[in-house]
Amino acid sequence: MNILKRESNETARDYAYRTIRENIISLDLAPGIMLSENEISQELGISRTPVREALIEMSKMKLVEIVPQRGSFISKIDYRIIEEARFFRLIVETSITELACEMATDRDIMRLEEMVSLQEFYLERNMHDKTFYYDDEFHRVLYNIAHKEFIRKIVEDTTVHFDRVRRLSIETIKSDRVIEDHKAIIDAIKKRDKEMAKKVLTEHLTRYKLDEELIRNKYPEYIID
Repeated sequence: MNILKRESNETARDYAYRTIRENIISLDLAPGIMLSENEISQELGISRTPVREALIEMSKMKLVEIVPQRGSFISKIDYRIIEEARFFRLIVETSITELACEMATDRDIMRLEEMVSLQEFYLERNMHDKTFYYDDEFHRVLYNIAHKEFIRKIVEDTTVHFDRVRRLSIETIKSDRVIEDHKAIIDAIKKRDKEMAKKVLTEHLTRYKLDEELIRNKYPEYIID
């Protein structure tokens, strides 16, 4: 498990939640594996109680399955939940992208282009963690342009299942399609073309369906049939 640095004023429970969540998305904690509260608490340098509380909270989001008398397990990938997460994110980000078309300054567009350049740089070097990070950063900049940072936090908290599949796609497909989508979104924002931005974004957030068969074939043990 990748141990994150604890933030100032972060409670032990929030620290445990954030660290476990990031490891679930990165697949360092793979779908289906059993979790040890003792081991996690020792690695994080905190007591078992906040770890247990974090796992209970994650079970409500269906990220962790707590089985009485057996233990806690990372939930496998359920494409039905992924589609719901994608649906929610699409509704929100369509409006965010429309606002970006109205509000983006030249400096904002430069920030978006910087995120794409960095994403491209790391993809070419097969540095998947960094590629995924700057993919996310591109979308965070869109929320910042629209002045909707609080909504971004809500979206991130509810689309973790979708993020796991996005991460698998980066490792399995190794394509620059996502980067090309981002470039097309920037182009639409430059032109203040809301309809084009919405069209590209919809295609962008639906690409996971094209990758589903390849992911199922490569990682059958991760997927709920």
